[in-house]
Amino acid sequence: MAGAYQRPMPRLRSDFWVSAQLRRLNGEGIPAVQRRRGSAEAGAIFVKIDRLDGTADLYGPAPQALIEAEDSGERLFSPILSAAPSPDVEERLSRELRFDSDLWIVEIDDREGRHGLPLAE
Repeated sequence: MAGAYQRPMPRLRSDFWVSAQLRRLNGEGIPAVQRRRGSAEAGAIFVKIDRLDGTADLYGPAPQALIEAEDSGERLFSPILSAAPSPDVEERLSRELRFDSDLWIVEIDDREGRHGLPLAE
């Protein structure tokens, strides 16, 4: 039906998404761990990539406007900090936790910064 409203695809639960991401990364030889468990159904997910040189990258949920524009139901991420000193990334995560105690933290150790996250455009 042309012009008919199409319901957006439901988003995968946070616990399933984190589990699948960890399995995929570790299967590719990229060490990754769940550092903090948040709300199973809808907790925001933050991903820290430790570059193993004292710096780290941080990705968080993409802004809602970008997610709605994509309308795929897929979790999308946006960079928050890039090649920042690790203490700065930890401070940002602490601030996010004070704001939202239900969030998840996934940590990846990779010198090249590989993460495989779907990024919002």
